[in-house]
Amino acid sequence: MQEWIVDGLLILVILLATYFLGKGVTNKRSLTKKQRKMLVRIWAASILLLIGQLLGEKMEQYIGSVGLFLYYLIDYLVIGSDILIKAWKGIRNHQVFDESFLMAIATVGAFALAIYEQSGDYTEAIAVMLFYQIGEWFQSYAVGKSRRNISELMDIRPDYANVEKGGKLEKVDPDEVAIGSIITVLPGEKVAIDGIVIEGNSSLNTSALTGESLPRDVQVNDEIISGCINLSGVLKIQTTKEFGESTVSKILDLVENASSRKSHSENFISKFARIYTPVVCIAAILLAFLPPLFSLLLQMAPQWEVWVYRALTFLVISCPCALVISIPLTFFAGIGGASNAGVLVKGSNYLETLSKTKIVVFDKTGTLTQGVFEVIGVHHGTISDEQLIEYAAYAESSSSHPISKSLQKAYGKTVDRTRVSDVQEISGNGVIAKVDGIQVAAGNEKLMTRLGIKAIPCHHVGTIIHMAVNGEYAGHIVISDVIKANAKKAIQGLRACGIKKSVMLTGDAGKVAQQVGKQLGIDEVYSELLPGDKVQKVEQLLKNKAEKEKLAFVGDGINDAPVLGRADIGIAMGAMGSDAAIEAADVVLMDDDPLKIVKAIKISRKCLRIVYQNIIFAIGVKVICLLLGAVGIANMWLAIFADVGVMILAVLNAIRALFVKNI
Repeated sequence: MQEWIVDGLLILVILLATYFLGKGVTNKRSLTKKQRKMLVRIWAASILLLIGQLLGEKMEQYIGSVGLFLYYLIDYLVIGSDILIKAWKGIRNHQVFDESFLMAIATVGAFALAIYEQSGDYTEAIAVMLFYQIGEWFQSYAVGKSRRNISELMDIRPDYANVEKGGKLEKVDPDEVAIGSIITVLPGEKVAIDGIVIEGNSSLNTSALTGESLPRDVQVNDEIISGCINLSGVLKIQTTKEFGESTVSKILDLVENASSRKSHSENFISKFARIYTPVVCIAAILLAFLPPLFSLLLQMAPQWEVWVYRALTFLVISCPCALVISIPLTFFAGIGGASNAGVLVKGSNYLETLSKTKIVVFDKTGTLTQGVFEVIGVHHGTISDEQLIEYAAYAESSSSHPISKSLQKAYGKTVDRTRVSDVQEISGNGVIAKVDGIQVAAGNEKLMTRLGIKAIPCHHVGTIIHMAVNGEYAGHIVISDVIKANAKKAIQGLRACGIKKSVMLTGDAGKVAQQVGKQLGIDEVYSELLPGDKVQKVEQLLKNKAEKEKLAFVGDGINDAPVLGRADIGIAMGAMGSDAAIEAADVVLMDDDPLKIVKAIKISRKCLRIVYQNIIFAIGVKVICLLLGAVGIANMWLAIFADVGVMILAVLNAIRALFVKNI
């Protein structure tokens, strides 16, 4: 019965090897040269072993037992020579205890046992090495496939930028383009460097950056990030960064360096393997020698061959391949899947920390709100609303503050700066200026008090710009930040996936902060905070939380960088966030959508679930099979499953971490 099973497995291996070899020939990208060579060896060794299985007895009649031994030895060397070389190099470099050493000792021992017993059955040794190599090949194929998937998802590096020279477009290296240069992006090309559209309009494919399948429309004055693909119109872009500092370079750098930051689980597995392998080697030696010696003391037959065979089986079962390979692969796939969804995780340690997050702290402006102020009302005006906004826009025209920009946007016309004179900016109060020779004051209640003018209070929430014209109160303008479309869904989603507390920290006035917090359903709101106050508040929250719970801070501004660095896990809004915030953060959201925080946490938890599944499954099966092998119930065939079978199943389970589309 066992022979039929072996023959069936060998035929299956030959068919699989033939299929993958054909695939590698037709599509060279699907297999590396090393993988194709290994497949040829697997294919050749399987055919030789199958012939030996079917014609072994007849071959022995013609070539004798020595000839049959040499035939099987050639087959063994075809499939196992590289493992023997690795094991020898490990011994020479004083790094003995690894899976190559275990496989070499187990299979050479099985060969020696067959010679000692004069059984002529060398198939177990070859089959163990063959199926081990098949498992290694599948692991290599799975890792290569996940790397290719990530490379394809992150295939955003532009090869060139179009710069106009002498009336013609010339392709130049993006590194050679200076800040402030004008580059042209034709339909179908990648945006090479971050900048602002100065001419043209088009739709952009941003899926490689943000995971968003819908195109994004851009027009003049829109900011644009590198790595997007231009779908339709011709765009002229004035660059705002050098290529090395642009979004595409930072993304590629983050992904390339992510694997260097290992999680606690990965470090545990590495330490576990270093201790575990020598322990099982010693256990196998004791299993081979102690029972026979004990039998001799009792004047019984020692049965050396039985206990040596059990020890060799024990060694094959004990290979820690499933853990050593599948755990890093799971994190690698999880980081790749997150990248596809527009969430950049700087390392597997951060992915692990993110999965344990129970408290999420938000900055307000630019994180939960758009950071874009809009005029939402004009109240108690003694002149027309249009006239009041015009005066305010002109008075504030020399400022680059978002409030000034919102007033100019509401005015809707080009500001003629020659109409403005005698501008006096009063810190913390507002501005006084002459517009067409008329004195205009625009600011808060403090400015009105300073000028001896009674301001009419506003009951609306927002930034209130009180206006005075020629020393008389002229009304006030209400300006408010706009809440992001998915901000409320994000808070609800976090609560649904087990986040215990949501907190908002802001420098805004209490009234504004409380309204935003109430509208979004945030648990705790702290307002009127300076950057240092935010750090202190996060320190306090860290001190009061449970030991195993993790705190995440989400921000986007330069002033958020210290808090991002202090939190257990820092999450930065990447598309419009500051460079300092992105640098300090552990996780970067590429499209500034707060709903991606929920997705990031769910991806991390899926990844960790797979890690724990593989650890429990691999250790559980090995412990059971080791016990069965020690008492003689398990043979080499069960050992092959405990090693190679478990490794293949663990690797296939690990690859699931790459698929995050439906999370």
